[in-house]
Formats: sequence, structure tokens, C-alpha cells
Amino acid sequence: MKAMINNPILRGFHPDPSILKVEDTYYLAVSSFEWLPGIRVYCSEDLVNWSHETDILTNQVDLLGNAANCSIWAPQISYANGQYYCVYTNVRNTTRPFKDCRNYLMTAPTIHGPWSEPIYLNGSGFDPSLFHDQEGRIWLLNALWDYRKDTPNKSVGIVLQEYSEAQGCLIGDRVPIFSGTQLAKTEAPHLYYHNECYYLLTAEGGTGAGHAVTVCRSKTITGPYEVDPHFPMMRAYQREDSPFQCTGHGSLTIAPSGEWVMSYLMTRPVAGAAILGRETALQTVYWDHEGWLRLSNDDTIPDQTIRLASEVQKQETSPAVFVDDFQGSLQKAWNGRRLLPNEEWCNLSERPGYLRLIGGESMQSNFHKHLLAIRQQDFCFEAETVMEYHPQSFNQMAGLSLFLNEENYLFFYVTYDEKEDKVLRLLRCCEGEFHLFPDKLPLAAASEPIRLKVVGSYLEAQWFYRQSQTWHPFKKQNIQFLSGGFTGNFIGISAHDLDHFAGSYADFEYFTYQGKDQRDDGSLKIEKEG
Repeated sequence: MKAMINNPILRGFHPDPSILKVEDTYYLAVSSFEWLPGIRVYCSEDLVNWSHETDILTNQVDLLGNAANCSIWAPQISYANGQYYCVYTNVRNTTRPFKDCRNYLMTAPTIHGPWSEPIYLNGSGFDPSLFHDQEGRIWLLNALWDYRKDTPNKSVGIVLQEYSEAQGCLIGDRVPIFSGTQLAKTEAPHLYYHNECYYLLTAEGGTGAGHAVTVCRSKTITGPYEVDPHFPMMRAYQREDSPFQCTGHGSLTIAPSGEWVMSYLMTRPVAGAAILGRETALQTVYWDHEGWLRLSNDDTIPDQTIRLASEVQKQETSPAVFVDDFQGSLQKAWNGRRLLPNEEWCNLSERPGYLRLIGGESMQSNFHKHLLAIRQQDFCFEAETVMEYHPQSFNQMAGLSLFLNEENYLFFYVTYDEKEDKVLRLLRCCEGEFHLFPDKLPLAAASEPIRLKVVGSYLEAQWFYRQSQTWHPFKKQNIQFLSGGFTGNFIGISAHDLDHFAGSYADFEYFTYQGKDQRDDGSLKIEKEG
């Protein structure tokens, strides 16, 4: 029996997947960039259905001040001798020619922790991964960055160095093992031992349209490594027939049936814009007669739907639904921007049944911005909230936003106006250019709650408000600019006070998100072999 798995398996912002099997359970860890908690981990028993299991990084990391598109890159999880390992990069700055990277290692007895304090490894590059050899030794791999290169991307390949658990640091010499191919931009190393060979999977070609997976191998761990003569083994570049684009960053596992499966990242652009960001998908692969890894379709572009031997009867494919009525504790899907959501600014105790957001810095701050947000997982969606808010200054504002990063966002908010008192406004920041729409909608009695809603449809978003029984449209906006970079769009609520930090607040009664994408009926097709 073969099950049909529709890709992507993790929709919306889920880049750089690292897949791991421990006993009968599969885990997928993905990059989180500036969003905390960081390193989101998903879990599955069958590779078909996945659920958000935990987040590894909580209060162990400081992201304040990090530039957009930096912070937590390419985590990798591994398991050996009854212990989980997680390595990741905290990128502080990417202004060329340098990259200020710090690679760290954490360990835990279970995937849920408790995770150790991060151990600093090196800063020579990014995308670290661990390989545990048959002798019990641990090896760190990472991309090496050389600022002296005169090309825009200055990756000079993959380096290898041993890690000593006893000493808690790297030991021995750093060894270059792979300088990459002409695709260049070599990164994201994952090392495997198979058929008496070390196989190195790397990403090449950059993280945009040219993204690819290249495989090389060696009889010894330190090389020399032979490149697959038919590289890359995966690439969708200039392939209009591919259902997915920007395919790369592969890692391997073995299905319960014994089939080999590769997780990878991809995009689903609409009119060239990947509004959902980089997502995670699965592809069945095999080893050919020459010992090279190949896609099961014998092409270099992946399949939108894969067949996998499984006894599972159903793949959950319904659109995403998220509801938080702020009873007790925050739902774990929430993220803060460089800040871990906590009682200091996300207060659930002052007014039971409400979330009190304390006024923070502006939308463009890289420090204490009090924005609480979730991933956009569907091209078409509705998001709604209701809040009570009493601004006393034009520098006080709270509301609902679509947010890619500090240079690209839309904010639908309540504020104070000297002539109109409490008003509803919309502002936009597109590629760093700020625009405040002149429309100012005076609101009814100051004590009356206001409901805010945004309806997204591919590259458009319509804003609505309500203080009575009827929703009223406000403005429709093109949101194509909320794509690009390394992340996908988020939908959030926030409060800001530029007069007195933490001097005011907004009370939110609920937040809902409803995906509207047309998918199949949720039933999994089961076909007989052959």
C-alpha cells in the first residue's frame, strides 16, 4: 500500500529543514531567524502528518539589535548515546564583506529538554552540523566565509573539525573537505555514512532561484571528496514545469518502509512573489547502481505529491486554523520579534480573559518591539482580533499587522489625533520607504471595543473594522512586497508607545486565523503497488 503525501508538509515560513529519526519518531527542525521562541521542531510517527512539538531556543539566546534576515540560521539536530544535540548559527550582521556568525551547540536528554546553555564553537561561517562517527567521535561541519573573495558570495566551501565533549570545544585542525562546484555559494552541509562511503549533501547556487542540492562522497571523512558527475541532484532553476522553486537544503532519513526520503526547502511563488516564504517538503530518493543519490522520479525537480509505503489512512490537509482566546496561557504558535513572549509585555494576569500588550518601541525597532505574530500558512486567509485601547497621544498606537520585516509591513491601528480624538489609521513600509495614509476614521465612544480584520487573497489584502454589528471595509492593498528575504509573512498584533516606553497598553480579547486555500478533502488516497 502506498500513501499519497501532498507537499509542502510544513506550510508557510519553515526553511532549512533538518530531519532526524529517533526510534519510531521523526523530528524536523527549522530556522526561525528573528522570531522567538526559536528553532521550531515538528514531530511525526509516519512522515505523513506533522505537528508542532516544541521550540528549542527560549531564554538561552539574545537577539536584540540583530539586523533583519539575521539571527537563527539553519539548525541541525542529531542524536547519539541517549542524548539530543542541536547546533545553530546566531548571525549578528551580514553587511558585506563580513559575516558576524556565532555557532553554538546545545544538548538535552529529550527533544523537550531541558536544553543546556549554548556552547560556543566558532565564528568562521554558518550552517553548522554534527556528524557522529562509528567510533564515537563527533565532527563539526560548517560553511567557511572568506571576506577576501571579490565575488558577492564569499563561501569557499565546507570545513570539518573534531569536537570534544570532555573539553567542551573544538580540537585539532580545521580541515577543508569540499570547495564546491561552479554553482558556488556552497553551504548547509549534512554528512552521512552509507555503503562504506561518507556522503556530503550541500546546498549550492544561493537561496534564490538557483538553489540546489549537490552530493559528493569520500572513503575517508577528511576527503578528498568526489562530486556526483551529474550534479546537482536537485534543482528547479529555469524549470517552469516544476511545481516548486528555490529547491535546496536537503537532509536525509529512512521511512518505516525502508525507503530513503529527503527533506528540503522550496517556495511556491505567485507572480514571482513567495508570500509564504520558504516551506518544507519531502521527496523520495534512491541510490543508483553507481552509488549516487537520485530523486525517485529520475529528474532534478521534486514532486508535488509523493508516494510512500505506509499504513496511514489519512493525511491532514485542511487549511490552518488558529484561535487564542487568551485564557490561561498563550498558544505556543505565537512568536515575538527578537523577544520571547513573556509577562513583561504579554500580560495575561492583569485582566483575566484578555491579553494585555504593553506599549513597546516602534515597528521598525530592532530591540523592544512588542509584536506578537503567527506565520501566514495559506495564500487566502482571514485574521481577526478585538481590542480595547485608550491612546492619549499620536505616539501611542495598537492594532493588527502584516509583517515581513522592519522594512516591509502594513499596520492597521488605533491612535490619537489632536482634532478627531481616537482614530483608525493605516501605514505602510515598503522596502524601507514609509507611507502614512491620510485617511483618519474617527471612532465611536472611547470605551467601546473595536474589531479589526484582514482578509488576504494571494497578493492582495483587504482591511476591515467593526464597532457595531457590521464589518466595514477600510482599504485594499497589494502585498507583493511582503515577500522575499529569508522569511515569510507574519500576521500579528502589537502595541507601541513612543512617548513613554511601557507607559500604556492595549487589551485584546481574542485573535483568530482561518486559512481559506482550496485543498483536497483531507482523505489520503491509498493505491495498490503497481
